[in-house]
Amino acid sequence: MKSITSFVISITLLAIALTGYVSFRNVVADKSVAIAFLAGEIQQRSDATSRIAAARSALVELAGNEVAVQNYFVPQASVVSFINDLQDRGSVLGTTVDIASVAATSDKQHPMLRLAINIHGTFDAVMRTLGSIEYAPYDLSITRLSLNLDAEGAWVASADLSVGSTLASPDTSRDGPASASVASTTSS
Repeated sequence: MKSITSFVISITLLAIALTGYVSFRNVVADKSVAIAFLAGEIQQRSDATSRIAAARSALVELAGNEVAVQNYFVPQASVVSFINDLQDRGSVLGTTVDIASVAATSDKQHPMLRLAINIHGTFDAVMRTLGSIEYAPYDLSITRLSLNLDAEGAWVASADLSVGSTLASPDTSRDGPASASVASTTSS
């Protein structure tokens, strides 16, 4: 009888151990599914974070490019600074740059500044000044040009310029409120 009791106890212990093993295996399997789900969520968030970082990097680069492109245009509020730049280019090269007129176009899609200038000096200095103005870092083109000798024998280049512009806005004015709008100016 002792062997039957031992056998029943062994079977009972085996059944208890087998039940414990199956229960523990089910718990581990459930936890593995939960871990796999969380790992998937972590990967998705990691991918989203990588995309956000890439987008931020692209935005920073785009902002830098935007600044570079905006510097290529002359804001209507900064026309005085632009005119001073033209005159400074002339004085550095030994010429005098006179501004005959300045006008802003009314085209809102492609605003432009139209300038009429006269450059006085030696032939070499006048041509260098024209080159300096033409190749300045602006959206600028010379639409009309004439070269003449004045009564004193100095060369005079008369030119009409078209300069890409941006519309004036109150918070972008660098020259103050007096230059916020450009209509037409003449000087002799």
